[in-house]
Amino acid sequence: METTRETRGKIVTFLALTAGMASVFYYLIITRGGIDAGGGRYTLGLMWTPGVAAIITRLIFQGNLRGFGWIPRNWRLHAIAYLLPLLYGAIVYGLVWLLGLGEFNHELLRIGAEQLGMAGAPAVNVFLIGLAYAGTLSLVLNSLPGALGEELGWRGLLVPELAKRLSFTKTALLSGIFWLLYHAPLIIWSDYSSGAPLWYVLAIFTVGVISTSFIHAWLRLRTGSVWPAVLLHASHNMFIRVFFDDLMIDTGITPYLTTEFGAGIALALLLIAFICWRRRDAVESRPVIAQMLPVAAEDRSPQSALPT
Repeated sequence: METTRETRGKIVTFLALTAGMASVFYYLIITRGGIDAGGGRYTLGLMWTPGVAAIITRLIFQGNLRGFGWIPRNWRLHAIAYLLPLLYGAIVYGLVWLLGLGEFNHELLRIGAEQLGMAGAPAVNVFLIGLAYAGTLSLVLNSLPGALGEELGWRGLLVPELAKRLSFTKTALLSGIFWLLYHAPLIIWSDYSSGAPLWYVLAIFTVGVISTSFIHAWLRLRTGSVWPAVLLHASHNMFIRVFFDDLMIDTGITPYLTTEFGAGIALALLLIAFICWRRRDAVESRPVIAQMLPVAAEDRSPQSALPT
């Protein structure tokens, strides 16, 4: 049985390694033009610092890569994780368009139709084709790699280690605070923002990140797998930050309502987080932590040679 000291050692080592490696990419991003500098390579490198830190930490303390939750479990929750951002994105952005608070980017659809050789085609057809591309090939190639890097750290290692000693509420909250601090330098000193005042961006992003941490932690602990968290992260980045944001024309108020830093998305995430918190017994009353232990439970299995 792992001691509290050993668990604390893993957490401290992981956080220290993440902070040390991330500082290099903060410097590159902040001094060389923002999150798109270097063709986005610096941002991708930053997103992989938690993953690399988690891998090093596992090797130091365990000598193996067990405990990450490599094996997918519960495909229904995988599907829900993938579809959630599309659902809350469609509701929030749809309401903004319907209420006339933002303008739909018809020009983008026209350009897309011309590139696809579909000039004159109904806008809804072009929209659906763009949505399908964003949710499949583009998600896999452009969003999934970075999401995997972050989630191996935050949910692959940190959440199960915290959950060994803390309640679900404390695990989700504490992991969310660390995740918030990880993003903060880009918001304060770089261009990771919506254009709204800094105080507003920080306040709304705090609500969104902490809320998302409850959802991610619940999925991780409920399934014993890191993949639902990876899918949720990748899907959110693709549908919110790319697909819906590109279709929204700023009318002055939209930065306060949409994007990752808007009240609409934050409120949607807060509602889903509350549902997860209300169902916290589903992850606190079942032996999910045992599935994630790197030795004991797994090493007695005939398949224990496989990392889980």
